[in-house]
Amino acid sequence: MSTSALTHHVRVLAPVGDRHDEILTPAALDFLGRLAAAFGTRRSDLMRERRRQVLRLASGSPLDFPMVTSAIRADRTWRVAPPAPGLTDRRVEITGPPDRRMTVNALNSGAKVWMADFEDATAPTWNNVLDGQLNLLDAIERRIDFTTPDGKEYRLGEQLATIMVRPRGWHLDEEHLEYEGRPVPAALVDFGLYFFHCAQRQIDAGHGPYFYLPKLENRYEARLWNDIFVTAQDLLGIPRGTVRATVLIETITAAFEMEEILYELREHSAGLNAGRWDYLFSVIKTFGHRTDFLLPDRAKVTMTAPFMRAYTELLVRTCHQRGAHAIGGMAAQVPDKDPVAHEAALAKVRLDKEREAEDGFDGSWAAHPGLVPVCREAFDDVLGERPHQIDRTRDDVEVTAAHLLSVRRISGPPTAEGVRTNIAVALRYFASWLRGQGAVALYGLMEDAATAEIARVQVWQWLRHRVIDRETVLALLDDEVAALGAEYPWADVQEVRALFERTALAGELPLFFTPDAYSRHLVRRTGVGA
Repeated sequence: MSTSALTHHVRVLAPVGDRHDEILTPAALDFLGRLAAAFGTRRSDLMRERRRQVLRLASGSPLDFPMVTSAIRADRTWRVAPPAPGLTDRRVEITGPPDRRMTVNALNSGAKVWMADFEDATAPTWNNVLDGQLNLLDAIERRIDFTTPDGKEYRLGEQLATIMVRPRGWHLDEEHLEYEGRPVPAALVDFGLYFFHCAQRQIDAGHGPYFYLPKLENRYEARLWNDIFVTAQDLLGIPRGTVRATVLIETITAAFEMEEILYELREHSAGLNAGRWDYLFSVIKTFGHRTDFLLPDRAKVTMTAPFMRAYTELLVRTCHQRGAHAIGGMAAQVPDKDPVAHEAALAKVRLDKEREAEDGFDGSWAAHPGLVPVCREAFDDVLGERPHQIDRTRDDVEVTAAHLLSVRRISGPPTAEGVRTNIAVALRYFASWLRGQGAVALYGLMEDAATAEIARVQVWQWLRHRVIDRETVLALLDDEVAALGAEYPWADVQEVRALFERTALAGELPLFFTPDAYSRHLVRRTGVGA
């Protein structure tokens, strides 16, 4: 891209840190500007449509498979693109933020794929976002080896996981970058900077620019991503269809449009993934006003609950009938130093992954390198030498709208311990997130923003339906804020408490905690243009 062609100026409203100029080049910023110019208005329109959909469903409109797309579902001939290089065998995928240590550990973990997560596992400080892009570039160039001050060495091995990048969701802005007076959508920033700097490098290395797409709610949002892929490839002279993307089905509305989402992305599709906590979070956001959607303690809502079984079995059937990978959910356990606790945690992971492999999933997620072997063994037992089981089309599965919405079969009030746990987890996660850490080990699990979301909306739902009273919640909040201050002496406990009160105790439920918390606490504008 010549200098004379740089006409879409993006301003940098943040201090440029060490080596950030390698990412924020004039050509890269112009590329972001072109994407913002082409797609910013459509993204805004789709966010308005999300809000209208919330109001429609809250007013009693039924949720069902769309009649207008019945022909797409009925046509048994179309398929997505075949697996791309490096994405044929995905039996174990590890996820985590693209910080320097995680980048090396994930790539060396023995997993087939690493999802470098700019979304739920990254608190989007300016430095986290830019350093993450640098770490990916350095990893692809194999120059990320480093030694910590205490002498621990991190070196890339020979067999590395394939990189997939998860950009932030459509609902978020990057307020440190501005195009024509408005923040650039965060999803375009994370996608665009990686694509601009790394797409051709990945192709030269035998792979390609691969992505995970979070928080999609319908086929129109998938179509927007597909159009972005086409434009980005055209701008950089990369053949169409080189980009591949797996969509996380983590909203209840997207569950009713799985086939349509695959159809919209078909030349760029790499399948679908089942995202558990975000899915439950979406169920409450969408139907939290209804008593028949009252969920019990989150620990009691397992993947064997009828409505969760319907969701995952439909996902496998949909993917395999269209030639796509179906990727299972997260194993979030953190290996424990206590051998008994450690073995108990591994047993839970093993049981969960065996169920997924037997149901037909082609792979699954692990949050920690120590879980990769047990996940791999569960899928090895089913797959053997085969790279996947896409040929298992699950014709036996029949899922209706009623099945997907059958929450009442496990509906019930929370326990006192469940309420306390949600408050404790949300507070501790908020404290870490405000400090710039998006992946946090809490009570034996590696938690991310999805955990905090389900924790705080459950408290909101229980209060709304008066299955717990406000005085009890406030008393528990007092206790847990005090415990937080003792446990995390660096935390601003009043700031954390205020965030919880705004997002869990308000009359109207904020759809996400992240946009407001980001603007209040993580944005560090300088007013300096670039």
